[in-house]
Amino acid sequence: MTQMALPLRLADHAVFESYLSVGNETLVATLAGLADDMGGQGYWIWGAVATGKTHLLQAVCERAGDQSVYIPLRMLAQGDPGILDGLATRELICIDDIDTVAGNSAWEEALFALCNEVLDAERSLVVSASMSPRECPVELPDLQSRLARLATFQVQSLSDDERVQAMQLRAKLRGLDLPDETARYLLSRSRRDMASLYELLDKLDNEALRAQRRLTIPFVKEVL
Repeated sequence: MTQMALPLRLADHAVFESYLSVGNETLVATLAGLADDMGGQGYWIWGAVATGKTHLLQAVCERAGDQSVYIPLRMLAQGDPGILDGLATRELICIDDIDTVAGNSAWEEALFALCNEVLDAERSLVVSASMSPRECPVELPDLQSRLARLATFQVQSLSDDERVQAMQLRAKLRGLDLPDETARYLLSRSRRDMASLYELLDKLDNEALRAQRRLTIPFVKEVL
């Protein structure tokens, strides 16, 4: 996917098929529908760290193709907001972690200009944050007003059983078999957020491929 001049690429795994939608079925269906039929819609999605907001925004862009652009503000916050210039020509704009630049007047003004152009042209906008629009410490009143018009979804966290299912889904898509007992062992020996669990699963995948081993508890103990 061509991503304008932004210095990034979408993660290969960040697609709708690899996101366990339990508890977030309406949100996932809405975003998938938006990617398939863009035009004049805006959404604010928020939730705790590592609940999959970045995954979902990248999945929207992956589905929408070259008419979309993914903007990771956590990565770009220390840079020049001028990088946003010209991005409003895309049909779908996904702005990740907007709260990381809240209170920065230069970024807020650039974002207000971008949001204005996108929404006035009846293009689509998806914004993510760790809190609701009302709680987000945006200081520019006009930007606050624009963002408040977006339909809001809260991303629900997974239970432990659902974390196991999410790991098994990720493993399956990588051609791996992750038994229940191994998944639960990983859950008990790692940080419980999905980003950490996926990182560990990626490491195990590489080690299992190198050693030609299955993901059994004894093998996992060796790797850990």
